[in-house]
Amino acid sequence: MKNIAIFASGSGSNARKIMEYFAERNDVSVQIVISNRADAGVLKIAENFGVDSIVIQRRTFYESEDVLSVLNKYEISLIVLAGFLWLVPPYLVEAYQGRIVNIHPALLPKYGGKGMHGIHVHEAVKKANEKESGITIHFVNDHYDEGQIIFQARCQLSPSDAPEDIARKVLQLEHKHYPEIIDQLLHRF
Repeated sequence: MKNIAIFASGSGSNARKIMEYFAERNDVSVQIVISNRADAGVLKIAENFGVDSIVIQRRTFYESEDVLSVLNKYEISLIVLAGFLWLVPPYLVEAYQGRIVNIHPALLPKYGGKGMHGIHVHEAVKKANEKESGITIHFVNDHYDEGQIIFQARCQLSPSDAPEDIARKVLQLEHKHYPEIIDQLLHRF
């Protein structure tokens, strides 16, 4: 059995797609959702799927290794970041080297880094008059959005697309590809 932990800070649409994708599988299980926000929509999604969840505090995350103990308890094979906005601390990157993945709503290395998330990314893409955008799924290292790229998918943009239109196009790619790429990665170990 391969066990997944999802780290998320927001509404949880990607987490929902991942839970749906693996819901009927007997070889893969989403075991826990970890959030840094007590009001995150992803917590209700986890509850609806019967998945355990916890809310972590910044101090606990960065100044202790309590999260690592939780992951060990659930025998986690892969950590999936799905809209998790905190930088993963070095102790966690080291313990799960090559087993933490993130999805970014742009074609890295463009439009990545601290503060580049959600609508901020799509506004920057629009401002630069890009003709395409997309998603990047990558391994996580000690820096925002700099880990090795695993997969990218692209979508064409129209000059009339507002940042919200770009966001919709990119989100479709996220929902289509992220669960599939996670599934492929799980076969590596």
